[in-house]
Amino acid sequence: MSVDIEALDAAAERPVLVRDGLDEPVIIESIQLLRKDNEFFVHVRSTNGAEGVSFTNMKGRVYAPILLECIVPYFIGKDARDLENHLWGVYRQGSNYKMLGQPLWCPVAWVEMAILDMLGRIAGKSMADLLGGAVRDRAKFYVASGRRDSTPEGEVEYLQSLVDETHAPAVKFRVGGRMSRGEDASPNRTPRLIELSRKRLGDEMDIHADANSSYDPPQAIEVGRMLEDIGAVYFEEPCPFDHLEDTKVVTDTLTLPVSGGEQESSDRRFRWMIANTGVNIVQPDIHYYGGLIRSIRVARMAAVADMPTTVHISGGFGFIYMLIFASITPDIGFYQEYKRGIEKYGDLFEPALKIENGEMTVPQGPGSGIVDLGGILEGAEEH
Repeated sequence: MSVDIEALDAAAERPVLVRDGLDEPVIIESIQLLRKDNEFFVHVRSTNGAEGVSFTNMKGRVYAPILLECIVPYFIGKDARDLENHLWGVYRQGSNYKMLGQPLWCPVAWVEMAILDMLGRIAGKSMADLLGGAVRDRAKFYVASGRRDSTPEGEVEYLQSLVDETHAPAVKFRVGGRMSRGEDASPNRTPRLIELSRKRLGDEMDIHADANSSYDPPQAIEVGRMLEDIGAVYFEEPCPFDHLEDTKVVTDTLTLPVSGGEQESSDRRFRWMIANTGVNIVQPDIHYYGGLIRSIRVARMAAVADMPTTVHISGGFGFIYMLIFASITPDIGFYQEYKRGIEKYGDLFEPALKIENGEMTVPQGPGSGIVDLGGILEGAEEH
């Protein structure tokens, strides 16, 4: 499919935030990084006392200095309703763009999602409604193992236990050695794991494999052929994440869909991937890429090319933001990752989040849907 660059740009540039019900300025008075037990979250307050929160990913402590010194000062005194413009403004502020990557965009994402939570509570709307409206209230899921130190037999046994626990219709496992220049995690682990997964998990199970940038194109194609032989549904990040042309070679060669983008921080590189079919499925990480609005812009470009957007999740509460994204994005691909966090966070919502029939339910209610902000804030300390 030939994709026009101007069409991609036009799709990405359309306004995302729906400001209906936000008739008065919402001036940001304070933004704090709070810690409670082992959780970090961002708390935003407006001058008229409205509040919102967002949970960070696992980099909350690591990126705290950047958040507090480079990101927060920009937003103080700004009208939160102009959030889309502020994403460009904070990128330019104090040459922040020189930190392009996770150190910049994770803190921006945390602030963005706290602001969206606050705006939703003011307008009485969910984040989904603020971002264009939901098209679904649940999403199909897969379960995954992040290990490479396991034997193929142990890995398949563990995946089966997750399936037994959750009734998931799909699984994902790791192949290769992670940024390993072709070296397997242990001798012959990958071929044996691929073969065994189909034998043990059965013909009805949908199987994904994630290489985490392990291979050059010839090796990736070899592993991809093994995955094609067992009827896998996609192959994630086969080549080093910034080797876009190498990944395209794999995409062009395999019939198995190739996905990528979790490490990406540049809208132009996503545009290149989409325009040139560098991958078949784009996978921005909502934290790494800078939040929901920027990720929605990627999905809109992908939609022009009839390409699904299945976001990557960087741990913890991130599955909530994934569900919000999945609720508003027409083509989210086959499955979203279930990191088994509903047990920890589900009761923060009304109705409580749950998994059933291979699907996760989407948060309802104003903002992110968390019912009791006070309960989250109680006992938290400023970091």
